[in-house]
Amino acid sequence: MNFDPASLLESILFAAGDSVPKDQLAEIMELSEEAVDQAADKLNREYKERGRGLMVILLEDSYQLCTSETFYPYIQKLKEPKRRQNLSPAALETLAVVAYHQPVTRSSIEFIRGVNSDGPVNKLIERGLIEEHGRLDAPGRPILYVTTQEFLRSFGLSSLSGLPDPEPVRINEDENGENMDISLD
Repeated sequence: MNFDPASLLESILFAAGDSVPKDQLAEIMELSEEAVDQAADKLNREYKERGRGLMVILLEDSYQLCTSETFYPYIQKLKEPKRRQNLSPAALETLAVVAYHQPVTRSSIEFIRGVNSDGPVNKLIERGLIEEHGRLDAPGRPILYVTTQEFLRSFGLSSLSGLPDPEPVRINEDENGENMDISLD
């Protein structure tokens, strides 16, 4: 059967209920990845023109059907009011280290932060913001951590390239009494 690619994409994303990699969509839809991109763009244009409550978002190389940000306050009323816990400063710092240095080991996180990071790492895994991503080929084979698509969704990013450039950190003074900038890269 012949279907409009935008309608087919909409159906697949609705049924999936989560993000679907673009290459998998192309295979399922029997189209090129470029045609999948065009179908997603067409859907978003139609949703916007008609003032619909849905949109298709790109998360790295995956698409997901989700509700429009405009209707978020109303959707929240549907859910049971649950207290949203903010991340602690330690967890935010740990998350920043993972985001900017991934894949990264726990010992590297602790070296950069200068303190034990077991608690924040475990909290970030529990919240689905970071995940294990294999092991480093080194003695002890430490676990590598990376950010997740939930991290991208939570911070309104489509990819890690949307992260702001890290600002230089001022440390110590040189022999002339001037502050020295160092890069965190």
